Order: sequence, then C-alpha cells, then structure tokens
Amino acid sequence: MLRAMGDPERLRLMTLLEPGEVCVSAIAAYFNEQLSTVSQRLKVLRNEDLVLTRRSGKHLYYRLADGHVRHILANALSHAAEVLPSPASKPLPVPLPTESSP
Repeated sequence: MLRAMGDPERLRLMTLLEPGEVCVSAIAAYFNEQLSTVSQRLKVLRNEDLVLTRRSGKHLYYRLADGHVRHILANALSHAAEVLPSPASKPLPVPLPTESSP
C-alpha cells in the first residue's frame, strides 16, 4: 500500500480524489495526460484497495476508498511538508577540495 502511495504521480491522483469522486477522463484532462496513463496509475491504487470505482454509463468514477485512506493521505502529506525543506531553505552543496597532484 505504501509503495503505491510512494509514487509522486499516484500521490497526485489521490490528492485530486480527496474531496470526492472524479471521472477518469476528467482526471486525464486535468493532468493533461493520456487516458491510458492515468488508468494504469489508478489500477495500481485500485489493486491496493486505496480507491474505489463507480460506473455510470460509459464513465468510470474514482474516489478514495474510505476515511482511513483519507487519513493516511493527510498524514503523509503533512509529514512530507514538515520533513522536506523548501528549495529556498536548502543549502547549496559545498564543493569538496580537490587534492593537488604531486
């Protein structure tokens, strides 16, 4: 489950689904990606029981599986915000001194 959530693109999908269900074609349009790419990512999340689907005619809607998944997602995003430094606060790497040739 955590491996499925560890992929940045799948995590973005889950974040989009946090407020409620969204049609897979709308997700693809939102991210400006191919429907097949988005469907493949959603399949991984579905196989881990992180999202559920509902079909309405030709449209397939996805939503987070339950409150537990929503809670795990919120905690993961909160933890990442605390742990990861912002790019502006991250110090630049200092080059190591090179050894001079004899």
